[in-house]
Amino acid sequence: MQAPEFRPPGDALAGRTILITGPNGALGDAAAKACAAAGARLVLLGRRVPKLNRLCDAIEASGAQAPQVYPLDLEGAGPDDYAQLAETLQAECGGLQGLLHCAAEFKGLASIENSDPVDLLRALHVNLAAPMLLTRACLPLLRQAADAAVVFVLDDAARVGRAFWGGYGIAKQGLAGLISVLHDETETSAVRVQGLRPGPMRSALRSRAYFAENPGEVAEAAHFAPACVHLLSYAGAATRGRVLELEA
Repeated sequence: MQAPEFRPPGDALAGRTILITGPNGALGDAAAKACAAAGARLVLLGRRVPKLNRLCDAIEASGAQAPQVYPLDLEGAGPDDYAQLAETLQAECGGLQGLLHCAAEFKGLASIENSDPVDLLRALHVNLAAPMLLTRACLPLLRQAADAAVVFVLDDAARVGRAFWGGYGIAKQGLAGLISVLHDETETSAVRVQGLRPGPMRSALRSRAYFAENPGEVAEAAHFAPACVHLLSYAGAATRGRVLELEA
């Protein structure tokens, strides 16, 4: 499916509080700006506060509602941290209607045999365990909404499920399984669980694997941001429990 097919209306996310992880990454940044333009009240979760503040300033300067910042390092966060986050969202935002997982950890291509065990565990935690635990903590809030969406950003399994992609590749394949399980557990509720697999995009993460590639030949992350808005809005119900795969 071609990403330009998605042209959400300007009020597609009006009245919705959306939590976005990894807003300092290419897709997270683009998605945050697109969601804000669609009327969402944003909570941006990340560990680099100065960068988060700059993104907030840019969004506010565009005329959209200024996001809230929630500093948290997914690498070191545990269940208590996510429980505190859910309590804060309830107290300060009155609930949650959308959760978009854009955070990713990828140090570079290496065989499992030659990888530092710490790097392998970090990739597994940030890319799989952290989004699972964060979603678990937020589910009670999401269930309170009339319509709520959890969207996980995946990668091409045929590509990252091969040699040298290490913990990142394993975790991204695990996310597909997590979507399946969570969908079965929530399919009779107002919460829908979905995946998004964008096509190749210009990002710091991609440059660590394709360092000889000309960035100008790869689509910008903003190309796929409308699909994030689509999945988080009421219109995304059509792809409940599925992975939306896009081309550049």
